[in-house]
Amino acid sequence: MRKSDSIYASPLDELVDFRFDERVVDVFPDMIQRSVPGYASIISMIGVFAAKYAQQDSQCYDLGCSLGAASLSMRQRITQNNCTIVAVDNSPAMIVRAQTIFDSDHTSTVPIELICADIQEINIENASVVVMDFTLQFIALDERLALIKRIYQGLKPGGILILSEKITFEEESRASFLNESHHEFKRANGYSDLEISQKRTALENVLIPETLAAHQQRLSDAGFASSNMWFQCFNFMSLVAVK
Repeated sequence: MRKSDSIYASPLDELVDFRFDERVVDVFPDMIQRSVPGYASIISMIGVFAAKYAQQDSQCYDLGCSLGAASLSMRQRITQNNCTIVAVDNSPAMIVRAQTIFDSDHTSTVPIELICADIQEINIENASVVVMDFTLQFIALDERLALIKRIYQGLKPGGILILSEKITFEEESRASFLNESHHEFKRANGYSDLEISQKRTALENVLIPETLAAHQQRLSDAGFASSNMWFQCFNFMSLVAVK
């Protein structure tokens, strides 16, 4: 049974920066479903994209895998021979829980290798699919291009990067409308104004969103031939960049 997220339900004396610790891991499936519009659709389509773009004798990476939803989606769809999924997260609590989830999944024989590490220190090699599902936004702004370049260099020709992110907008009126729409989405999912406010404060210095144009320019600068946004709901989007 999915545990309900109530981390920010009571007034906190001190709001510390958001961390993917054991408290978050315990309620993460509930938290992300109630906080990220279209999350289930994004996860499902990651599997569809992997089925199309995964290449024989290659690796598929899930960078910032959390509990491995994207990895499982890829595993269930990949039919190419000799593919391995490499799932990486820097939260030991996430890795421990993800391993339990993977061990109980018998829908596919595609192997998943779990690694507890900083994704900026992982070698990307022989990759046909790389997923960063709401991960880049937690990387320091001045370090993002180097990471995307390393992903590009590690991809095989025809390989893809699936990048999902919370985004911001230059037009103040548009940004205000979409931010408030997102808050209404969370209210409709049972979050109180106190929870929304306290979590926003906790994420303020940790999750740094950018515009869609900034993401696409970075992908181009890294060498990607094209990038297409295939999903947007409010201030959340996902795109696919092709090498």
